[in-house]
Amino acid sequence: MQETDELADIRHAVRALCEKFPGEYWREKDRDRAYPGEFVDALTDAGFLAALIPQEFGGSGLSLNAAAVIMEEIQAAGCNGAAAHAQMYVMNTLLRYGSDEQKQEYLPRIAAGELRLQAFGVSEPASGTDTLSLRTFAARDGDEYVINGQKIWTSRAEHSDLMMLLARTTPRDQVEKKTEGLSLFLVNMREGVQNGMTIRPVRTMMNHSTTEVFFDDMRIPASALIGDEGKGFRYILSGMNAERILIAAECIGDAKWFIDKASDYAKDRQVFGNPIGKNQGVQFPIARCYAQMRAAELMVRDAAHAFDQGGNAGEEANMAKMLASEASWAAADMCVQTHGGFGFAEEYDVERKFRETRLYMVAPISTNLILSYLAEHVLGLPRSY
Repeated sequence: MQETDELADIRHAVRALCEKFPGEYWREKDRDRAYPGEFVDALTDAGFLAALIPQEFGGSGLSLNAAAVIMEEIQAAGCNGAAAHAQMYVMNTLLRYGSDEQKQEYLPRIAAGELRLQAFGVSEPASGTDTLSLRTFAARDGDEYVINGQKIWTSRAEHSDLMMLLARTTPRDQVEKKTEGLSLFLVNMREGVQNGMTIRPVRTMMNHSTTEVFFDDMRIPASALIGDEGKGFRYILSGMNAERILIAAECIGDAKWFIDKASDYAKDRQVFGNPIGKNQGVQFPIARCYAQMRAAELMVRDAAHAFDQGGNAGEEANMAKMLASEASWAAADMCVQTHGGFGFAEEYDVERKFRETRLYMVAPISTNLILSYLAEHVLGLPRSY
């Protein structure tokens, strides 16, 4: 696949940075369930997390395709971009729909690394991916909003200065369209934790720094509102497409890491006097995963291009995320099988990456919901839910 010199340079620079954070670093963070702050700071200092911020606000002003290359290369190097990927797609929502004052106040400070915008408060225990059923409510009270409710799977909340929060501002039974009545807010989390916000870590099978967040009469200024009241659901859709494309790129990077790891091991591992890679029973699964990865890679590139061209890239973004997550999971399973017992040994990093990449068959949207979207919105079949 032919790439521009600019993208090739980005890959080289990201790989050089990632070499400073080898497997030992990630294994230690995984054992301690610790946030890789040093890695995130390095990405910030190099300007990679400001890739999508326009140059007028201190960013690099790159395309989503370039941002996807950054995230892919992080994963392909054996690192974990989940510690930082939210800043790219959450920032995109602020850039597209924030006021001039909000963009001037926050984007330069995010680009400079003074602030982290890593938290995205959408999912709730009772609604899950049924976003329109969320219950967290923001009631207007003069020059403030008073927020009550709960969010779940709000990753990096303990390590973020700002949160993009979706809350209901009009009861669901009082809106004409079910997509109305939800509003988007940019919340100062450092003030929030002293004002009715409680953050509780949720321990999971991978080191993802995820949490649940509770709001108990938390007051925020009315100026925290992004765009118009009641239009928040529409605002987050484009951000969700960017999120799915970037995570799809991460999955491609994971798949490449697993394929390279398995290939190298199969060349070196000797059993019965021969390298195991000489056997077709070992060769064929690796080759199949490579073909699957390349096909998904093309879809990711197509989705990033569609997003950069403007308009609705929902079809491409959803297909890219589904195909790439399936490719990375297939490669992960193959890599464990190729390594045999050593695939479960911590020092090989395979089991860690195996756990990390499994997430993306479920988050940020499950494969079943993607298939439902394609069936209804692309193929014109009756709505199934």
